[in-house]
Amino acid sequence: MSPIMLERLWEALLDTLLMVGSSAAIALLAGIPLAVLLVLTAPGGVLPWPRFNKVAGAIVNAFRATPFIVLLVALIPLTRLLTGTTIGVWAAVVPLSISATPFFARIAEVSLREVDAGLIEAAQAMGCRRRHIVWHVLLPQALPGIVGGFTITVVSMIGASAMAGAVGAGGLGDLAIRYGYQRFDTTVMVVVIAVLVALVSAVQLTGDFWVRRLKQR
Repeated sequence: MSPIMLERLWEALLDTLLMVGSSAAIALLAGIPLAVLLVLTAPGGVLPWPRFNKVAGAIVNAFRATPFIVLLVALIPLTRLLTGTTIGVWAAVVPLSISATPFFARIAEVSLREVDAGLIEAAQAMGCRRRHIVWHVLLPQALPGIVGGFTITVVSMIGASAMAGAVGAGGLGDLAIRYGYQRFDTTVMVVVIAVLVALVSAVQLTGDFWVRRLKQR
């Protein structure tokens, strides 16, 4: 690869990291509260509210069922409203975040539901308030599963960010399409795939490491 192409590869990698990192942060900050709400408001939960739970669950399922490329196009008006543009890294953050948040929320919800009900009942018997149960029982006990689920979410977001390159989002996907596919440059395509594989492997190994550490606590 030429020095110019190496420079473009480096810029594309930075764009992908920025795109995925920003979207992952938003998904984390929005997904955990959403998962907690789904667990608390479920029938038999600490704060049962079946109607809200059913509506929120239906919305989450609707976004999860929508393919990312369809969601990417459907959210163009919202993306333009929030970012002022429909191309580039920040334009891709909007659909990536909206797609990843319900996905991560469902995974976190499963981890939260697996917390031993006896611990929750013991906390209630001791007079703990709902927020104390959430902060000191639910989240700490479910943390390894949440971290594992977040790792899976970030890995899927890396793949989605490459797909977003098809509509001008930038990053490694855009580089692979413009140079590897449209200009038939096999070297660029192979290198981009290798970088994506390395990136996914690094994320997965890091996530697995922290899951093991948290389980040993």
